[in-house]
Amino acid sequence: MNTREVAVTILYGDHILTIQHAQIEGTDLWITPDDLMHVNGFELKPYGACRDEICIPVNQSGDGALIRVIEDQTWFNLTGLARKLEQAFVADTASRVWSFGEITALRGTFFNDGIAPDFVVPDRTGKQVSLSDFRGRKILLLSWASW
Repeated sequence: MNTREVAVTILYGDHILTIQHAQIEGTDLWITPDDLMHVNGFELKPYGACRDEICIPVNQSGDGALIRVIEDQTWFNLTGLARKLEQAFVADTASRVWSFGEITALRGTFFNDGIAPDFVVPDRTGKQVSLSDFRGRKILLLSWASW
């Protein structure tokens, strides 16, 4: 196992992050738990990787472990988490660049909760109104598209 630390570039959403200390094994990318928070907002806790109300249990030992400790430094397998979340990713290991797609488990919260994301549109008179202006009141929202 090669444990040499290298700098890598991670593309996620509309962010480009340079991680100074990472480890590469094939297409697997190991980063520190602190960097995990910067990459995708997940925080490593004793019971898993968590972001808001979503916690993903992570195997901490044996085959498929997403966490390892080398010389008192904890490493987290970012690509292993992506596989577990069925998050698409591509790696150019020669250039040390990883690009991660959308985490579908996070996208589903709008559908599961029945809460639409806030947006702003002009009303019939041209005044800008947002969906949040009507919070706590029942509304009927009609939309139309020409395609």
